[in-house]
Amino acid sequence: MLNHRFLCRNEDLKEMLESNKESLKLEAMKRIVGDPNQLIRASALRVLSSIRVPIIVPIMMLAIKEAATDLSPYVRKTAAHAIQKLYSLDPDQKEHLIEVIEKLLKDKSTLVAGSVVMAFEEVCPDRIDLIHKNYRKLCNLLVDVEEWGQVVIIHMLTRYARTQFVSPWREDAMFDENNEKAFYDSEEERKVEQTKPYIMDPDHRLLLRNTKPLLQSRNTAVVMAVSQLYWHLAPKHELSIITKSLVRLLRSHREVQYVVLQNIATMSIQRKGMFEPFMKSFYVRSTDATHIKTLKLEILTNLANEANISTILREFQTYVKSQDKAFAAATIQAIGRCATNISEVTDTCLNGLVLLLSNRDETVVAESVVVIKKLLQTQPSQHSDIIKHMAKLFDNITVPMARASILWLMGEYCEHVPKIAPDVLRKMAKTFTNEEDIVKLQIVNLAAKLYLTNSKQTKLLTQYILNLGKYDQNYDIRDRTRFIRQLIVPNEKSGALSKYARRILMAPKPAPVLQSAFKDRDRFQLGTLSHTLNSQASGYLELSDWPAVAPDQSVRNVEVVEPVRLPSPALRKSKTAKSNEKFYSDSEEEEEEEEEGSSSEGSSSSSSEESVSESESEENSDDSNKSSSSQSEKILIITYLPPQIMQKTLLLIIMTKYILIHIVLSISTQFFVNCMCSLLHLCVFLACQFDVVSWHVHVSLQASSPVFVPETSHELLHRMTGKGLSAQYRFTRQPCIYGNSMVSLQLTLSNSSDQALENIHISEKSSTGQNIHRFNAIERLEPQASVTVSMGVDFNDSTQAANFQLCTKEDEFSVSIQPAVGELLLPITMSEADFTKEQGKLMGMNESSATITMTPENVSSQSVNRKVVSVANIGVIPSSQENIYRFAGKTVSSGSLVLVSVALKDPDAVITINTEKTVIGSMLLRQFKTALTNSCP
Repeated sequence: MLNHRFLCRNEDLKEMLESNKESLKLEAMKRIVGDPNQLIRASALRVLSSIRVPIIVPIMMLAIKEAATDLSPYVRKTAAHAIQKLYSLDPDQKEHLIEVIEKLLKDKSTLVAGSVVMAFEEVCPDRIDLIHKNYRKLCNLLVDVEEWGQVVIIHMLTRYARTQFVSPWREDAMFDENNEKAFYDSEEERKVEQTKPYIMDPDHRLLLRNTKPLLQSRNTAVVMAVSQLYWHLAPKHELSIITKSLVRLLRSHREVQYVVLQNIATMSIQRKGMFEPFMKSFYVRSTDATHIKTLKLEILTNLANEANISTILREFQTYVKSQDKAFAAATIQAIGRCATNISEVTDTCLNGLVLLLSNRDETVVAESVVVIKKLLQTQPSQHSDIIKHMAKLFDNITVPMARASILWLMGEYCEHVPKIAPDVLRKMAKTFTNEEDIVKLQIVNLAAKLYLTNSKQTKLLTQYILNLGKYDQNYDIRDRTRFIRQLIVPNEKSGALSKYARRILMAPKPAPVLQSAFKDRDRFQLGTLSHTLNSQASGYLELSDWPAVAPDQSVRNVEVVEPVRLPSPALRKSKTAKSNEKFYSDSEEEEEEEEEGSSSEGSSSSSSEESVSESESEENSDDSNKSSSSQSEKILIITYLPPQIMQKTLLLIIMTKYILIHIVLSISTQFFVNCMCSLLHLCVFLACQFDVVSWHVHVSLQASSPVFVPETSHELLHRMTGKGLSAQYRFTRQPCIYGNSMVSLQLTLSNSSDQALENIHISEKSSTGQNIHRFNAIERLEPQASVTVSMGVDFNDSTQAANFQLCTKEDEFSVSIQPAVGELLLPITMSEADFTKEQGKLMGMNESSATITMTPENVSSQSVNRKVVSVANIGVIPSSQENIYRFAGKTVSSGSLVLVSVALKDPDAVITINTEKTVIGSMLLRQFKTALTNSCP
């Protein structure tokens, strides 16, 4: 674990890995594929996928595809986790990752199911077609999957079900508590509905049936996931089964309680009957946190009805006395909601709130005033005494919102209190400058309304207040004052608007509607972060509406493959004999194993190799002659090997000759010859395994002269930095005379100083891993003179810069040569048939392709060839097809084949690169796309 974190966080190590990506690839694949321990294979993949370096994306893709077919479910599970990491690093790999996800979705292991569904949700949540064939399998595996995997699968299946099944709520419309129309429907309408009965899809029922046992899970997230599934998918008369499970979760930690209570609050708005029997479970405890108390208060308010309102109000009376002021204020608001929703208790609640106005706590008094103001808007004429009582308490109330609410009531219903309102205005005129801004605005409104209804008593007061507001520091108050003055005080400048001042200011206002804060949260899926925040979070996937007609359910049918019936023993024996004869005649390795058993078996094998139809007499002929002829043919095979394979084969034979000397005296001559032949073939096999390039590549690759040689030079050393010595380099694109694995470069050294430079050379200790062939030291370079030298660098098929030191007699300068990926290749020639054959061997993971839109000037064959060969040092392959251009090359260091084809499909073009060097392939693809889409020459 510590090594894993170190690899993920250490930036210097990331740079080192980036520079040694090829060795990393070999070591990573060796660990992932070859280690017998599944924990080691999984850990290797986990570490590789956690390295956030884009250059190793192809390596990660290869590792994931290999691990997805691993025999260990733990490794396949790790591959599913790595898919998400790779997608976040390079979203362009989406299509390749979908192929891996599709394969892993078919996995029957419960250890893999949750992880692959999580990868599905992250990479391609809209590809519902991938779930069709695996839907029933996932439903049946759900109970045995790990807990967090269950949560992911349930959420995914919820979205899937909303797109594949019709709504189960149509039949239940008559049982909906909030739909009175269904109860009073006519008999004719009921008969019409009964003519089309709803039949639940068996797959829909399968999902509900298999998730129901998970309500007893010890994991609260699983219970919450099943609850939201039933809420969104189940018939409404089946929702009651989730109630007890949700109430049970209220015994958990406060973090869990918060999420569960939020979901219950949303449910209780639409389905009060679900939680009414468990109302006592939502009573507030003294140990509850404020946010938990507030949510329980919200639920109790939602559950209130004519039958239980008296019990709830008694509970609220206790809550008002709480030392938690925020909770007490929320309780007063809840009382106001109950008074609004249940008309039978409106007067009772209003009288109780009036009594709270004499409370010592300012917060309680202020909240009571605000709620009373909203309640009085429903029946103001019947509650003038309450307005008078609030006016008497005005001097004792200091909370700005409460004072503003009282002033608004005075102005709105000044006709009901004609004697008290002017006196309140008089008091406010004295303290106007000391009041808060919200109170000042209501004082101006009160003065305007009293000016229109009782101008005799308030005209001077109004003018005085308007003059105070005219010079207030707050620009809102100044603007409001100017507007009111022009509206209510007629003058020459005032227009026709002043005639309607009374209708504007004294217009009847609709009573405010007190409703739950959770009323609109049902637009989000329950249990999601968006529902908790009441705002759409990043990555949220909306639930689709029920389809009017159910899609075809046959897409979820899986064909069952019948077991193959084995033939009878006698028939199977005869077929096995024939197949063995054919197999042995084509494969020499198996024949050698037969010969090692005994001399008689060796003779029969050799005879079957010569002819299957030989008679018994021929099979019983001289064993030594036949075996010697067969073995001579085998030895001749060795002489036709490629030179590199031959060298390695002979080396292995020399290493083993001493072992043969010790055993040759103790065995028969015939057995020794057989062992010698087997050893030769074994050495050939090992030599081929050690060789990087396959045989057919060595035979078919023929180097050719470069098609295009760029004249562009790159600066290696500036004259200012080099104290008069400047250096430039360019790639000659010719085979290097210093080594077959080196890239040939030409250096131009110039002396721009006034003095001669002596002993110009490359330091021997300056190489950073690459093999560099240094040019011969330049003994003397005269002022304003230049000299051109050649050198070779083995970049190991990598774009890592070659760092070294360019030295003179007195100074050393650090320089570096950064190769373009196209300069790491050499052009080769081959026929079109060979090109097609080799391309077929480099498909799958060794192929990179992209579709581009080419500009009109790039469509011609000359333009395509010029741009491709200018990017990479590859040869042009003749093509018999008019719109397909082919190019071939090989990497300088390892000799790996690189095949490029450009297929024109007006107006698009498809670029395909086939090579074992996937990193080089992807880098070339990006450069070809840039070159062919660029309109510049």
